[in-house]
Amino acid sequence: MNFLANKVAVVTGAARGIGAATAARLAADGAAVAVLDLNEGDVEGAVGELVKGGATAAGFPCDVSDSAAVEKTFEAIRTQLGPVGVLVNNAGVLRDNLLFKMSEDDWETVMGVHLRGSFLCAREAQKSMVDQRWGKIVNLSSSSALGARGQANYSAAKAGIQAFTKTLAIELGPFNINVNAVAPGFIETAMTRATAERIGVPFDEVKESSLHEIPMRRIGQPEDVAAVISFLCSDDASYVAGQTVYVTGGPAS
Repeated sequence: MNFLANKVAVVTGAARGIGAATAARLAADGAAVAVLDLNEGDVEGAVGELVKGGATAAGFPCDVSDSAAVEKTFEAIRTQLGPVGVLVNNAGVLRDNLLFKMSEDDWETVMGVHLRGSFLCAREAQKSMVDQRWGKIVNLSSSSALGARGQANYSAAKAGIQAFTKTLAIELGPFNINVNAVAPGFIETAMTRATAERIGVPFDEVKESSLHEIPMRRIGQPEDVAAVISFLCSDDASYVAGQTVYVTGGPAS
């Protein structure tokens, strides 16, 4: 399918995991993809994989929590690829800790990347979308938005993303811009593997334990999330706005 032909899609945190799978899926849907991530080497590697697969893609190292960097990056995207039609706010970090151990830096870093980053990128992307009277914004929330031990910062940020999504849907809907959120559960990525390593539990044990809590009895893959994002960016979802879709292998709890 090429329903995003002649569209430019921006994916933040696109060098690995859900972001990389999303960039690949949107490229398969016909979009020219702008790959944003923090590390220049990671960005170049991700772009190389997309181009090798026949996609049109360009990389832009960017700290999404830095206003000047985001503004400069989106200007470069518009110059190099064209006006932005799709934005996937996927960039994220973890700084897990129990409240009494959590530092102010742990809190500010997570809020900066998830909430401030989504705000800054959406503010830039909507400029082209309003002019075109067409756009798709998908924000990455998480099942942790419902509460998760040791994730006061991350849970608060991901819950905030859902409210942010609803508000943007109200504001941007009159311009034919759909804004939605996707909330993954346990997805097998480098980030979830690193979390297991940090708490000293073998990743295979974490996966095995999680299987008993997932009705589908399998661990989610980045491509599972990318498929839902692709749907929300398609015309089939043209009347879907302000929603959060949980991708958890079962009902959100």
